[in-house]
Amino acid sequence: MSVSLVILAAGQGSRMQSDMPKVLHPLAQVPLVLHCMRAGRALDPDHVVVVVGHGADQVEHVVLSEDERAKVVVQAQQLGTAHAVAQAADALSGASGDVVVLYGDTPFISEQTLHALRAARATHDVVVLGFTAADPARYGRLVTAGDTLERIVEFKDATDEERAITLCNSGVICADRAQLFDLVAQVGNDNAASEYYLTDIVALARAQGLSAGVVICPQSETLGINTRAELAAAEAAFQARARMQALENGVAMQAPDTVIFAQDTVIGCDSIIEPYVVFGPGVSVEGGATIRAFSHLEGAHVSRGAVVGPYARLRPGAELAEDVRVGNFVEIKNATLDEGAKVNHLSYVGDADIGARANLGAGTVTCNYDGVFKHHTTIGEGAFIGSSTMLVAPVVVGAHAMTGSGSVITSDVPDGALALGRARQDTKPGLGKRLMDKLRAAKAARVKG
Repeated sequence: MSVSLVILAAGQGSRMQSDMPKVLHPLAQVPLVLHCMRAGRALDPDHVVVVVGHGADQVEHVVLSEDERAKVVVQAQQLGTAHAVAQAADALSGASGDVVVLYGDTPFISEQTLHALRAARATHDVVVLGFTAADPARYGRLVTAGDTLERIVEFKDATDEERAITLCNSGVICADRAQLFDLVAQVGNDNAASEYYLTDIVALARAQGLSAGVVICPQSETLGINTRAELAAAEAAFQARARMQALENGVAMQAPDTVIFAQDTVIGCDSIIEPYVVFGPGVSVEGGATIRAFSHLEGAHVSRGAVVGPYARLRPGAELAEDVRVGNFVEIKNATLDEGAKVNHLSYVGDADIGARANLGAGTVTCNYDGVFKHHTTIGEGAFIGSSTMLVAPVVVGAHAMTGSGSVITSDVPDGALALGRARQDTKPGLGKRLMDKLRAAKAARVKG
């Protein structure tokens, strides 16, 4: 049976104390709403509808960058969760099968839980995701009779007896599309907050003779983000889980608590990750590579046997082949380094192709930007680039060619050639000492005066 996702992402998140829409705050360097969208992919949905409100244009841009097939609808007034779901009705008018309602600020729901939710639809018309809370606090309570869910009661509307229930509502619901929107259309707002609660559809369904059931998941999967403190706690939880998973997968880390992962970081077994390494989005590291301390990587691929750092930065488009060396205070951006290439010290390599076993000396810079356009540098196999060489792109240095230290290379260098591009040295015997003596005397006179 087909399935559609409705993701509620309209809230302002005023308790975040931020002008940014709540669902765009990053967790593991990815906006919260994308965690939700990526979790939902486990169901292979035919349709994804994201309901936006506060900062609608910003949220829409992020959503469509992730999935250009997603539909974005606006909830102009935030009148409650049922009202939000109702905004998706037209976008799903031609859809069939089930609808799963998720929340853009709830990032940790697992693939297993989502599949269990769908499976429960075989025996129930409406399925709610619940959890048993150690401290139920202000969560909505799930009122059950045997294996049947009778109704959901919001904390502010609950009696003392209902508040004693520890089975709580996550807000996630699965139901047939037609039934869901029919029930949502019947929801009223006669409650303490005068809001249209999605939770009311359970009582409405039961009144119509429909069945409702509960799937229970760990409370950690239902963690919603409403404050900076909750976001920090979620980040800590994600990082702890990611570090443990990396260790279990055979990654060596001397100080795991100092390593920061992104949601999509991939690291192969027998890699070594030294302390204080930060992985941004889009990084993959093959087994047997070493990422040395205080390095920062994003949008990069590191092949087996490569060594990066310490104090290196790999930016998006950095592609390192096997046994490449990228050393201290080196930045690589949108560049391919072929097998065995070395850039060991104080260099910038951007918009470039570096051939196998080429060696770039300390202070090498590919001058790729003219203020308007980016230009490409190509360095051939086995080339040797002398220290402090400025390669003014577009330029090609051929295979096994050399450049003299301190050169500014503005023209192509043929295979095997030596290129020198610097002014002739002019040496004045004795002038250095005389000039220094004069300067010191002037300083002494100034201090004395």
